[in-house]
Amino acid sequence: MNHISELKFHEGSKEELLPGYAMDFPYIASRAELDRYAGRFVPWHWHKAVELFYMESGTLEYSTPKGKMVFSAGMGGFVNSNVLHMTRPLSANDKNVQLLHIFDPCFVAGNQGSRIERKYILPIAASQLEIIAFCPDVPAHARILESVKEAFGFSEDGMGYEMKVRESMSRIWMMVYESFHSCINTDIKQDKNDERLKTMMIYVHEHYADKITVSELAAAGYISERECFRIFRDFLHLSPLEYINSYRLQAACHMLANGQESVTEIGRACGLGSGSYFGKLFREYAKCTPTDYRKKWQDNTKKCQE
Repeated sequence: MNHISELKFHEGSKEELLPGYAMDFPYIASRAELDRYAGRFVPWHWHKAVELFYMESGTLEYSTPKGKMVFSAGMGGFVNSNVLHMTRPLSANDKNVQLLHIFDPCFVAGNQGSRIERKYILPIAASQLEIIAFCPDVPAHARILESVKEAFGFSEDGMGYEMKVRESMSRIWMMVYESFHSCINTDIKQDKNDERLKTMMIYVHEHYADKITVSELAAAGYISERECFRIFRDFLHLSPLEYINSYRLQAACHMLANGQESVTEIGRACGLGSGSYFGKLFREYAKCTPTDYRKKWQDNTKKCQE
């Protein structure tokens, strides 16, 4: 099982880079230690793979364009393919650990265009569904949660590991389908605004170190400035400039936690200007100075390595 404490992206994209994820076996099991993420949250991102998870400890808030959902210890959930989402622990003190199965829908669908894909996979993966919660006090959900937890017990070195994992994910998918297919909107029309937003997010990811205007961002999405403002507000509940600065500050957190560049160099590298202006924005964002943030996270890293 992969142990992860930071989010990485594919070059030139906001799609999450999944360590250990391979084309010939598009599945990974991960243990996300959310307390160790820079800023204690996972920023807006997406991935083609679906996400099945179980909350081992803590309380986690998922945000998607359609709203928020809270998951406490013992609960679990399903995040659909290509859904924009971010997560944030709700407690500053509790340990927050999330166990995840992440896999491409083709992992259980088989050949593209197969009967299994048409009947059982696409009605969920290509629907407007964003996220589902599994509650242990609902019998059907409890069975799903038990299967999700059980599948983390397979040894990667054991005989038939790949077959066991695929069988388990297929069985869980079928349980999800049986429990939720009647309430899923099966309209599979692609939301153009969702794709436009992702295109603009990619532009920010590629150009955050430079000056970015709303006009340039709107042009990247082939829309008007007014429409650009509307899409960011409707989907991410932020203005375009708020999102740009948020991403820059996330990049600064990563550089402070993992590098030795001066605070002034990091401010400039992240498109946040002079040391004093960067310091002011960073204190508002992280509730501490860049120097204090660096010391805290680098000290934590040393303790975890000892």
